[in-house]
Amino acid sequence: MKFLNRTTIEIDRELSELDSFALDFIRILEKHTKYVLVSGYVSILLGRSRASEDVDVIIPKISYGEFESLYKDLIDGGFICLNVEDVKSVYSYLQDEVAVRFAKTEKVIPNIKFKWAKNKFEDDALNYSIVVKLPEGKLKISPLELQVAFKQEVLKSPKDLEDARHIERVAENYLDDKLINRYKESLREFYK
Repeated sequence: MKFLNRTTIEIDRELSELDSFALDFIRILEKHTKYVLVSGYVSILLGRSRASEDVDVIIPKISYGEFESLYKDLIDGGFICLNVEDVKSVYSYLQDEVAVRFAKTEKVIPNIKFKWAKNKFEDDALNYSIVVKLPEGKLKISPLELQVAFKQEVLKSPKDLEDARHIERVAENYLDDKLINRYKESLREFYK
């Protein structure tokens, strides 16, 4: 893994099944809207050895027409929505700030946990994403400082704390500690 600059990481390794699944979904998604990958998959992508059944994806709010076109392409691409099948119902879930899950047809795992950005931190993740170049494509992930701060300050489960430690280890010469602390302060204020 190489940190090429503040916005680009290059990973040259054999892709896992989860990586290939994420790339398949993202190739369709990025034709319709910007996106960012967040949460546990970020640490897995950066080399943490742990299991995960899902990939968390955040997109900006889009119109029904835009979503309907995206949804059709996802269905044509071999994905199904696990929550409900009707496009209007799926869109309604998103409007109600409920995440929806997509998987390959006739599979439940792995799946994509898909939602709209709903706060300034998720907007930051979208607006300041990092490109990860893989041998078979690219993915956009949340800024690592935000990932570390969110896992340490908000989630705090043993798994999340270990994810944060892993990111800190592999990116120690890359991370901006002052930015991590600013995010932690903002997160404390936002979630109190």
